[in-house]
Amino acid sequence: MLPTSLASAAKSRHHPAMSDVPAFGAPARRLFQLEDGAIYLNHGSYGATPKAVTLAQRRWQDRLEAEPSRFMEREFRPGLRVAAERLSAHLGVSGRSIAMVENATQAVNAILRSFGFAPGDEILITDQTYNAVKNTVRWVASRSGAKVVEVALPFPAFSEDSLVQAFAAGLSAKTRVAVIDHVTSPTALVLPVARMVAAARQAGAKTLVDGAHAPGMLPVDLPTIGADWYTGNCHKWLFAPKGCAFLWAADAVRDDLHPTVISHGYGQGFVAEFDWVGTRDASPQLALPDALAFMERFGVDRIRTHNHEMAVEAGRRLAEAWDTEVGAPPALTGSMITVRLPDGLGATQPEALELRRRLLDERRIQVPINALAGGLWARVSAQIYTQRPEIDALAEAVLVERRNAA
Repeated sequence: MLPTSLASAAKSRHHPAMSDVPAFGAPARRLFQLEDGAIYLNHGSYGATPKAVTLAQRRWQDRLEAEPSRFMEREFRPGLRVAAERLSAHLGVSGRSIAMVENATQAVNAILRSFGFAPGDEILITDQTYNAVKNTVRWVASRSGAKVVEVALPFPAFSEDSLVQAFAAGLSAKTRVAVIDHVTSPTALVLPVARMVAAARQAGAKTLVDGAHAPGMLPVDLPTIGADWYTGNCHKWLFAPKGCAFLWAADAVRDDLHPTVISHGYGQGFVAEFDWVGTRDASPQLALPDALAFMERFGVDRIRTHNHEMAVEAGRRLAEAWDTEVGAPPALTGSMITVRLPDGLGATQPEALELRRRLLDERRIQVPINALAGGLWARVSAQIYTQRPEIDALAEAVLVERRNAA
């Protein structure tokens, strides 16, 4: 069963003829720079940039160095606007409402540090909020006298209702901003963001959706979500080079939003301020149209559907091999899934990190391991280059580790 956001987009305008498109699996892997012989099941952390997109990025760098002054004065900012406009078609908004930034954490900092918190205000987060975002919230609260309220989301999770109810329990008349993950990083849950945004709005709170993992993994229709701010990374599931992300703000809050670096564009509006924060290499953002073209070549929804089905299958195969459970049903799963490891391998984060190190150093398997819900869990990413034998290799490697630990 597909998540609602995927099922509703089953018919995409981005379906090219398949005759000249490499097959998923081993043929698609050759389009990336991944090491031969390595099993890479961690696309969710940093993505993996196709060779063609890396070449496009290098062409932008070459243009910069050929005539740096002309490029920075005449080509740099127009190129950012082209990227924003190209991306806007995938988000359901206009390009002028999108700022190109380096990563979602940078965008979260800009939003929270621009907001006028006062003593007694509350900022709502969850126990699955990304740690860098948690730290940003804590820092902002320490400077303003605001209070951080953290609610626990159910995990394993079995229904949207349970997630919404847990989130809503933390809202109060004092909640000024609620931070909501579109896809949680440690547990890979696809949260019902539109419902959570609606609950926060009813309580009188602004909403910041951290969509670090969502663009490319899920259809993202910003008007339907209804948040005040939304940020997402493009270097994960949209195949852009590292250092490419976006920040969107609703009309009502856009004028009060400023980048963390105040520069020459101050006072000239949202786009001018964010486009110019000083001299920088924006080639990852300028190459975004090439990354989107790469994705559209395969078919945007075709990729999403394949990755979702591969993640669900991986979860099933691993849970059966380990006689354990997955962290979420298909309806709450995107292109990543968490699976409980068998008992006997530990239950603490140091033990999780040590097991991850052994899998990487001794078996060349790259997969995050986290201590959650009283045990160790693997977070497995599925991408167009993922192959079923790689999933089975992870299953066997963990069983060997358990036998060795016995």
